[in-house]
Amino acid sequence: MGAPETSHNGRPDIILVLVTLLLVSVGMVMIYSSSFIIAQDRFGDEYHYLKKQIIFGLVGLIIMVALSKFPYHLWKKAAYLGIVLSVFLLCLLLVPGLGATGGGGTRWLRVGSFTFQVSEAVKIALIIFMAYYLTKKADHMKEFFRIALVPLTITIVVAALILKQRDYGTAMITATVVMFMYFIAGGRIIHLAGLAAVALPVAFVLLVRESYRLERLKTFLNPWDDPYGKGFQVIQSFISFGSGGTFGVGLGNSMQKLFYLPEPHTDFILSVIAEEGGFIGVAIVIALFCVLIIRGFMISFKASESFGTLIASGLTILLALEGFINMAVAMGLLPTKGLTLPFLSYGGTSLITSMAAVGIILNISSCE
Repeated sequence: MGAPETSHNGRPDIILVLVTLLLVSVGMVMIYSSSFIIAQDRFGDEYHYLKKQIIFGLVGLIIMVALSKFPYHLWKKAAYLGIVLSVFLLCLLLVPGLGATGGGGTRWLRVGSFTFQVSEAVKIALIIFMAYYLTKKADHMKEFFRIALVPLTITIVVAALILKQRDYGTAMITATVVMFMYFIAGGRIIHLAGLAAVALPVAFVLLVRESYRLERLKTFLNPWDDPYGKGFQVIQSFISFGSGGTFGVGLGNSMQKLFYLPEPHTDFILSVIAEEGGFIGVAIVIALFCVLIIRGFMISFKASESFGTLIASGLTILLALEGFINMAVAMGLLPTKGLTLPFLSYGGTSLITSMAAVGIILNISSCE
């Protein structure tokens, strides 16, 4: 992975820039198309969600550009502070009155009139910390008990605090990203197999012990058992995909967004894309994500030091998991998770942190 010395004389990866901007642009168009009826009904302004998302997008763009110019190796100095601050912010959500509740969990921290989803920023902080720690301990990667205690402890603490927010999907994604990073850093397969052997039963118990998670699993297995109740959302998503056919019904012409598909501009925005853009529209979105992921991994393995490799690969895996899990949920291939589609779904924290992640990867791509 090269010498530890880095310079920033190269240009950021232009393909990654373009595909990110294309995804954000598609998201803006589809947020308006999927939300204008709901926005008019709720706020008397069909542009309500679009205007807010444009502001989020501009903030995200500024942060992405700034981070693309910020030397990534300086994140080493903030690694410990970032993870301590992350745990602190997650703990603040447990204090009554400080958090905002939605989707059955308290996941957003109030700052004046604004709210942000703490776990979105925590995921990036955890990736940076793990990249720094695993790089520092690179000579001991084969010694499981020497290398794994700190990452395991921190991951368990972070995942447990996220689970307190009733956010099972994010907790599992966070743990999975850490395991991938451990493997990329040189961890032994047998150690990963041992971790998986312990983690999978725990994940299953956590899944079935909460009644609402168990209901989601049952709904996933047979949504037609309760087509007008718990299965309603995923069935409406199926109808969206079926109605779109190959070429779609045309931009703005979705019927499912007319109060059939709940919150079509957030978790199930791909369903509206499928109805209005058809198979072609969905294929384009998937292709854009594939290009983004390929470029992310190419940048990570061309990085001039292992710290850059681990950050870029960790952030790329995070975006990949979030993207394809959201798509799989919309297609009925996984139980509902409450995860947004990066760059496309409505939501300020998700969009800004996703663009921030790309900014960090872009800086790594500019180093020689």
